[in-house]
Amino acid sequence: MAPMFANSRTISSAQTDIHDQLAARVQRHLDEPFRKPIGAPSQQAFDAASEAWQRAGAKPLIIDAGCGIGESTLRLATAFPDHYVIGVDQSEKRLTAGKDWWDAEMPVNFHWARADLVDFWRLLQQGGVHVVRHYVLYPNPWPKIGHLGRRWQGHAVFPALAACGDYLECRSNWKVYIDEFAAALTMVGRPAQTEAWQPETPMTPFERKYGASGHGLWRCTSLRLA
Repeated sequence: MAPMFANSRTISSAQTDIHDQLAARVQRHLDEPFRKPIGAPSQQAFDAASEAWQRAGAKPLIIDAGCGIGESTLRLATAFPDHYVIGVDQSEKRLTAGKDWWDAEMPVNFHWARADLVDFWRLLQQGGVHVVRHYVLYPNPWPKIGHLGRRWQGHAVFPALAACGDYLECRSNWKVYIDEFAAALTMVGRPAQTEAWQPETPMTPFERKYGASGHGLWRCTSLRLA
């Protein structure tokens, strides 16, 4: 199990509700295609992950977006043994760090991909890859009012993110982030629900640390309509 330090400060922000520019930002990203070229390293990582998934029998696919050190990937692979989990993170250091904190048998139904999520989400969308479950766990909240564009719901990649996963879940220790994420999903045609969240077993080191520090935890879930 990853180490726990119960010393995390709560998020402080002058923003106390959904950003008043969120709707305009989401609409702009729906109207204007995101033309940033796909990076070669991300394309290579995507191809390698796709090959690993195919070699495993192309089982129902789960994406663990921003997986960090990979604890959430391992927990998802363990919880869904009949699925295949691809954990994506841009940090080689986090992905390749020792896993001596994992005190159970390592699952075999997963792959870690070092890639830019902005590229990876678009590659999934462009390839028409069917993702059954999609997790975005404790992304950087970017809590300053001027940081809306750095939050996933305010980023140009959000339409591609929102297109990924029959089931989509985002978690955060900042309620505003979750409220915004749900509002943005609704704006792109995905009904979403929010709720206070207390996991039986933390999925990530952040979830463990925030919970031990007494933070409120929140999640947004969305089930794609048939």
